[in-house]
Amino acid sequence: MVQRVKIPEEAEADTSETGAWPTIGVSVVIFGLRSSGDAHELVVLLVRRESAPFAGLWALPGGWVHSGEGLEDAARRHLLTKTGLQAAYLEQLYTFGSPDRDPREHRIAVAYYALVPGEPADPIGKREARWFSVEALPKRLAFDNHDILSYALWRLRNKVGYADVAFQLLPRNFTLSQLREVYEVILSRKLDPTNFRRKVEASGTIVPTSGRVEGGAHRPPRLYRCARPRSHPEFTPRS
Repeated sequence: MVQRVKIPEEAEADTSETGAWPTIGVSVVIFGLRSSGDAHELVVLLVRRESAPFAGLWALPGGWVHSGEGLEDAARRHLLTKTGLQAAYLEQLYTFGSPDRDPREHRIAVAYYALVPGEPADPIGKREARWFSVEALPKRLAFDNHDILSYALWRLRNKVGYADVAFQLLPRNFTLSQLREVYEVILSRKLDPTNFRRKVEASGTIVPTSGRVEGGAHRPPRLYRCARPRSHPEFTPRS
């Protein structure tokens, strides 16, 4: 015998008792590779907050989502207006919703991470912005931005082993040495050149071109390109 159980209807929210609904914002972690002597370092873009809360502290680019605006559209808008940059690769990262992450109100942050190819350009947006090495970040960031950045870095380091994200930090044509250096910078460890070449060629992710790097005393290294179109992460619904 099946007993019927009445499921109570969800009570409508009483804003006079529970307060307003949480608001939605976006935060963008944008990574690049910057020259540092004869090598490169992984850098992230931060903007300085001009107003309270956390006035004067560095923060990730981001802000409100407008009514009728998609999340990715909002992320790209804030990135462009506050830094003057457009990301070739943008992927939704995680949702951060701790009620006390913003002292003003309960604001949910949908985080994205972005990658820019080649040498990172100086930001030219409305806010003071600067590239920081991921190994030399400010001790204190606004809101829970340290948590967001740490999670983005963890995701990048885990994903580089099975996805094409490393190619998004390179020019369209690149050498195997340049590709290996991207992996080394992201993973923070050295890789054996011979093993790396064998694995990456067997993976089918790169295609040799007819070009070579000109100049130098030795045989010019061959240039490669990504086998798949750039800026196409695994399919996710646009939001």
